[in-house]
Amino acid sequence: MAISTPFGDRLAGNLPAWLDLPEPRGFRPKRKCRTIWISDIHLGTRGCNAELLLDFLRAHECETLYLVGDIVDGWRLRKGWYWPDAHNEVVRRILKQAHRGTRVVLIAGNHDEMLRPYAGMTFGGVEIALEAIHTTADGRRLLITHGDGFDSVVLYARWLAFLGDQAYGLLLRLNVVLNAVRRRFKLPYWSLSAYLKKRVKNAVQFIGAFEEAVAHAARDRQVDGVVCGHIHSAEIRRIGDVVYYNDGDWVESCTALIEAADGAMAIIDWLAEHRAALSAAPSQHIPAIPLPAPAKEPA
Repeated sequence: MAISTPFGDRLAGNLPAWLDLPEPRGFRPKRKCRTIWISDIHLGTRGCNAELLLDFLRAHECETLYLVGDIVDGWRLRKGWYWPDAHNEVVRRILKQAHRGTRVVLIAGNHDEMLRPYAGMTFGGVEIALEAIHTTADGRRLLITHGDGFDSVVLYARWLAFLGDQAYGLLLRLNVVLNAVRRRFKLPYWSLSAYLKKRVKNAVQFIGAFEEAVAHAARDRQVDGVVCGHIHSAEIRRIGDVVYYNDGDWVESCTALIEAADGAMAIIDWLAEHRAALSAAPSQHIPAIPLPAPAKEPA
């Protein structure tokens, strides 16, 4: 039976011609990582920063790529179709990595919950799962989960979650208009929603409570750490005897979590690096950016 998804013919077992299109000329050498985690891309929404994500994916290669939920925004697509070429290109890029040997694991989130019935199956080289356990190069075991199961609003009051999604969607639409104006004045991208989230007391309290709940669950599972997304707030911090990692998002912050060859972990702020590269060479193609030293693990 054919499966109708944005991955199209590739999931049905065919190899579409676009999968092997050549790389754009002049791209910088790729950074090599052992593992990359990205989440909350929200393909199918106007808030998705697909172009920046493509720039990140073209600049990195890894042995394992974890897509930690909310990759495709099914909630928004049910209300109206929005799928520009850049979103197709993100899908193509991910499938191309899988086709060339990268292990790609998609952890279904709440916005792409339509993928949850397919957990345990592999489509086009992409493994679908509800959660996973990752072992780092230095032997630590990390629980990989999207995180919506620890969000009491999503878990216990689904109607309220949809209401919050409506308000958040409005913020993102305002963000699109605001950044269109900023581009006219040659100003860089800036996230209104991220700015407000960091300054609203209740949002800060919620993030703290969410992190504690996720870390508690990781302790119960007897793992060394947990990697999640969901709340669009990148973070690395130790909570008790568990290290909490959040890889952020590609709507507000444009961040990813990486593991180096020795198991060291770091958050990559691609928006900040992109701005720095543009400032360094405003009239040239963005040059190679050396991999920064991974952030120290919490003591």
